[in-house]
Amino acid sequence: MADLNVNIGKLQMKNPVMTASGTFGYGEEFQDFINIERIGGIIVKGTTLHKREGNPYPRMAETPSGMLNAVGLQNKGVDYFVKSIYPRIKDVNTNMIVNVSGSAIEDYVKTAEIINELDKIPAIELNISCPNVKQGGMAFGVSAKCAYEVVKAVREAYKKTLIVKLSPNVTDITEIARAAEDAGADSVSLINTLLGMAIDAERRRPILSTITGGMSGAAVKPIALRMVWQVAKSVNIPVIGLGGIMNWKDAIEFILAGASAIQIGTANFIDPTITVKVIDGINDYLERHKYNSISDIVGALEI
Repeated sequence: MADLNVNIGKLQMKNPVMTASGTFGYGEEFQDFINIERIGGIIVKGTTLHKREGNPYPRMAETPSGMLNAVGLQNKGVDYFVKSIYPRIKDVNTNMIVNVSGSAIEDYVKTAEIINELDKIPAIELNISCPNVKQGGMAFGVSAKCAYEVVKAVREAYKKTLIVKLSPNVTDITEIARAAEDAGADSVSLINTLLGMAIDAERRRPILSTITGGMSGAAVKPIALRMVWQVAKSVNIPVIGLGGIMNWKDAIEFILAGASAIQIGTANFIDPTITVKVIDGINDYLERHKYNSISDIVGALEI
């Protein structure tokens, strides 16, 4: 086999394949289908300081080559995670990473501080696509200033690998990526979902209870690929690419564009074994092209 090892800050992964938050539960849900310990990193569902019920139903809708979701970060809060989830997943032999969300900087910081004390959680992924209630609901991640402030505050509180997940719903994503890097992020992951909507023409009403939601799936891949390529050229920290990765070939394209690792999201709903298929596909690609290591093709796109 080729060398698939990847380092993201201090985070050492056995391969570049990760799962996207919100699409893989806590990993346990997939153990009947695959050996989840083969995956380089599992990013568990979004965790907030306090319990969140999520948005009213309906909150998912199918779209051409994709889906919309407006789940609303439903979870039982970080204390529940520590007491009830962490003991069940702490001994899984791979990187279990927590996606941290919040509606105020103080929420992010407190949640990060609590997770920092968990020995078997080597990293967090900061979701800055959340609405900042103190800024009238504008997402932290659409302003370089807001992004810098929340990442800086969390960086001071959190001592392990800090990944910052970027919103694509911006004019210039490289500006936000550089702000995250300047604030101390070890890595950036992109893209989060694109803002979209679906309408029931017969009822003349929106399908989602929230009217708009986050679009993911194969349809967003060209946009995600472009943004990963732009960001990889703009920062000096590792980039994790995601958005519409449905097979090993998609994963290779993101790595060629500059991603050191990738995340698989919506594809998990279609094929619960897709992660290990992508790992095998990446290895096969490297062997066929006679590369010794995955690092040989990171950013190897020829322009």
